[in-house]
Amino acid sequence: MVNYSYVLLIGMVHYIIVTGGVISGLGKGITTASIGKILQFYGYNVTAMKIDPYINYDAGTLRPTEHGEVWVTEDGGEIDQDLGNYERFLDKNIPKHHNITTGQVYSAVIEKERKGEYLGKTVQPIPHVTDEIKRRIKRATQEEKVDFVLVEIGGTVGDYENVLFLEATRQMKLEEESILFIHVTYVPALTTLGEQKTKPTQHSVKLLREIGIQPDFIIARSEKPLDDVRKEKIALFCNVHVDDVFSDPDLDNIYAVPLLFEEQGLSKKILKKLNLHGGKSNSSRWRKFVEEIKGFKTPVKIGIVGKYFDIGDFQLFDSYISVIEAVKHAAWFNRLKPVIEWIDSKTFEKKPEKLEMLNKLDGVIVPGGFGLSGIEGKIKAIKYCRENNIPYLGLCLGMQLAVIEYARDVCNLKKANSTEIDKNTPHPVITFIPEQINILHESRYGATMRLGAYPAHLKKGTKVYELYGKKDVVYERHRHRYEVNPEYVDVLEKNGIVFSGVSPDRVLMEFMELPNHRYFVATQAHPEFKSRPMKPAPLFNGLIKAAKSG
Repeated sequence: MVNYSYVLLIGMVHYIIVTGGVISGLGKGITTASIGKILQFYGYNVTAMKIDPYINYDAGTLRPTEHGEVWVTEDGGEIDQDLGNYERFLDKNIPKHHNITTGQVYSAVIEKERKGEYLGKTVQPIPHVTDEIKRRIKRATQEEKVDFVLVEIGGTVGDYENVLFLEATRQMKLEEESILFIHVTYVPALTTLGEQKTKPTQHSVKLLREIGIQPDFIIARSEKPLDDVRKEKIALFCNVHVDDVFSDPDLDNIYAVPLLFEEQGLSKKILKKLNLHGGKSNSSRWRKFVEEIKGFKTPVKIGIVGKYFDIGDFQLFDSYISVIEAVKHAAWFNRLKPVIEWIDSKTFEKKPEKLEMLNKLDGVIVPGGFGLSGIEGKIKAIKYCRENNIPYLGLCLGMQLAVIEYARDVCNLKKANSTEIDKNTPHPVITFIPEQINILHESRYGATMRLGAYPAHLKKGTKVYELYGKKDVVYERHRHRYEVNPEYVDVLEKNGIVFSGVSPDRVLMEFMELPNHRYFVATQAHPEFKSRPMKPAPLFNGLIKAAKSG
């Protein structure tokens, strides 16, 4: 299908800036990804960027309970989890430079100043910092011909830290870039009042307009759909047409959000404001996918044995968001309803008898992580799965701990451990990747792990080989410093472990499995990062199939 609007406006890139108001955690990432998806329905090539106003250079040194999951790009970036939403919805790999942080911007400006590139001028936030921000935003169009660049600005309007990013995009509008602003805000409904209140949205837009930005559209997040009375009030006080106010209520399935926007005509209104003609929306495949999910009634119970749950008196499951979505994708692919059970590994350390709860599950996942907390609880869970034939999938740390458990209990290497956990272990079955030793001695923690996609050569005849469609080489994304110690590979293999995937030089063990188990598979990688709604990650698909067969 020819996209005539693209033919007429070839070379023109359109920017959509997504801002947030009232509170953080509204789901701007899902909103941004959904806007991208509805534009894809019309045949447009879309990419997305995330601006994080924190001073950290990237998300790599942030605790999961502080900021949620650290997303890893194909090219080795450690990014905010919203990039994962973009990739899942748009079904495309997004490079690491599509994440911009205050730390990156100021670092670049200071480096240029030190090199004399500003020719003796006084370096100031405006124009030098804002120019650097604009340069980085426009960089997204250099490696790929795209029609739309979606730019999500993190934080909320009114925060000191994102003012310069808002100012930079305001300047882009002044410089006659083809640009729209979409403001995502929150409309609360207090139970004691019994009605939705628009005042927070009014104040949020007022702050945005004080910066010089008038939103083209307002998307109102709320528990229930926005009624006409509230829409009219928002339109009046926020200086937008009532037809440009959109409702975004809570939904059971995030993948239904693009269809919600499509039903309200958001894509057509975006295209109209940009003088583009979209033709007919091709959303049938996505619609069918979302509708089919509603009919899946047979549950599959998957336990995630993690440790990044606690934050004060609350639990934060965003630490494992990609694992959650990968489980959903695989369950839906097998026409099952995913039921995820959250299990704090520290529970098994305090009360080992609680391990029996794993019998009620169809499968168990031990995801990645760092540090000492909850480790022995995870090892106990892994042993229970191995001895009781419960389908098990280990991811990164989940593979390392599976090797430790097997070394201790099957290979009789008592006190086997990882040097991350016990530096003096007599059997360091898990140890540093060699090049990591000097890095850690110098305390260089940011962006120094084994990051991004790496190849693994698969062993024919193994479960992993079959799950990946009998491919000889596969690429998965990594984020780790520790590996299976090559000195212990022989003893582990002689006692029954099959290392079904290795690095090209055969030094690093990438995949392992137990051939006589229903499903006991683990990988040093993070296959959850490449799972897509209609294309589940192979190892997750294998776990669900094994769980289903039981």
